[in-house]
Amino acid sequence: MDTRPRTSPRESYRDVVARLAAAQKSGRGAPAYSRYVNRRLGRHLAAAAYLTGRTPTQVTAVSAVATGSGIAVLALGPNAWWTGVVVTALLVLGYALDAADGQLARLQGGGTLAGEWLDHVVDSVKISALHLAVLVHLHHVAGPEGALAQAWLLAPLLFTVVAAVSFFAQILNEQLRRAASGSGTSRSSASPLVSLLKAPTDFGVLCGVLLLLGAVQVFAVAYSLLALASAGYLALALGRWYREMRSYDAERAVR
Repeated sequence: MDTRPRTSPRESYRDVVARLAAAQKSGRGAPAYSRYVNRRLGRHLAAAAYLTGRTPTQVTAVSAVATGSGIAVLALGPNAWWTGVVVTALLVLGYALDAADGQLARLQGGGTLAGEWLDHVVDSVKISALHLAVLVHLHHVAGPEGALAQAWLLAPLLFTVVAAVSFFAQILNEQLRRAASGSGTSRSSASPLVSLLKAPTDFGVLCGVLLLLGAVQVFAVAYSLLALASAGYLALALGRWYREMRSYDAERAVR
């Protein structure tokens, strides 16, 4: 009789993906691409990383390399159709890996403070460096003999400020909500319509615009409109977020 201990069968890729889907963090309030596309891509990448023994920190590092490579190509590459394709592919991969590291951490029993810190630092570098790379790219095209007016260079400057303020405010919101109510989630609706209305803030939409790099004047118009829409959304959101914090103050005052 065989008395050797039996080992449980190794999970299949499909099993891990299904387990991740069941334990998926709520997409409440996330823009449409992030909610419906990027998290699914991240789920599959997290499953592959789990089965190959990778750590969340390693996934974060690969995400940073992919995103950084895309930003470098954007800043230094020629104004050609293939530049937009390469930049978009690298940024989409980096963004999917950014979703995968947190999902992998949950698979392995929970994340760490160091991992969360690293994830946010990488994100903070990305959100500013990406738009500054657009500025560098457009500056090359908008030289004295270029096909682009210098005024278009204001768009990436605006986008840099909007992206930095948005990221800081969202991180601060999570911390203050957690301190006030024990939850870092927003009170806003989680309907698909709300996700679609957040399109100006959606990284997937920005990646789609970057595909237009080869047609530089079309890109400049689309990118500038997206920058203005993002600024408008931020202006409205700041007012709503401030009123939300005031409501927490009012709740604390009556306790």
